[in-house]
Amino acid sequence: MYNWAETFKPSRSFLFTPLLKRFNYAQRADRHHPGCRPKGGGLHRHRLLRPQRECPISEETRARVLAAAAELGYRPSAIARGLRAGQSHTLGYSWHHVPRDQWHPILDPFLYSIAQAAEFQGYHILTFTQAEHGDPWFPYRELMLTGRVDGFIISETNRDDPRIRYLLEQDFPFVAFGRANDQWDFPYVDVDNAAGTRMAVQHLIGLGHRRIAVIAWPEDSLTGSYRLQGYLEAMEEAHLEVDPAWIIRTEHAEASGRQAMRMLLALPPDCRPTAVVTMSDLMAIGAMNALYEAGL
Repeated sequence: MYNWAETFKPSRSFLFTPLLKRFNYAQRADRHHPGCRPKGGGLHRHRLLRPQRECPISEETRARVLAAAAELGYRPSAIARGLRAGQSHTLGYSWHHVPRDQWHPILDPFLYSIAQAAEFQGYHILTFTQAEHGDPWFPYRELMLTGRVDGFIISETNRDDPRIRYLLEQDFPFVAFGRANDQWDFPYVDVDNAAGTRMAVQHLIGLGHRRIAVIAWPEDSLTGSYRLQGYLEAMEEAHLEVDPAWIIRTEHAEASGRQAMRMLLALPPDCRPTAVVTMSDLMAIGAMNALYEAGL
């Protein structure tokens, strides 16, 4: 006996066509029933979308559709718009792990500022974690290839930053807060680190100090190298010799600044510095704590 149930596999269109017909019939009936008029002047959802796409329609129709959209509280789907335009209107920003003994005083206002500026232009910020190990550009590649973001904002850049190198090779939009390589051409925003440290040293020189030390960042820090450059330039301009013992390179942490100041205080009196410049507020706090402990 022929088993029809085992051989026949109905398609989705076969299953849903009768249901769609009944639904469409009910919609037509509702439109003609005086008590069942839908909100929004009876306009279809797609009609509400057209004026927001700037399609060529009359001003009268446009006004009517916008009024209906306001009445319904209609908002265009950001996902649908992104698919149509090939854009996500989202910018990626990597979130770096910060140890407990370190803090970033400008991170909070920085994040708020970029989010505020992005939203003003119709964009949003997508934060993602930056792996401590492995290729630093890997999460950037994933977000780029999956179309999750239209560009990136990069901070805490360093010399020959591999993230910037990768995005330059891929010709993918990004902007950096900080430099990476003088030979690379890319958009960035940065402060004049050398000028800032130079001004600090000049201020101390103006107060009469001549033996001025610096608590600097490690040699692989590009920002730290610029700030140290400002210190050396100010000392050279004032014709002041720099004792190698006055330059202490250490990590960006309160404990590091504290230990560095202890080392400076331990120098012989005839070469002990009378003033100190630090690379960051956090290191300065550590240095001040060491001075407090020493009763100074």
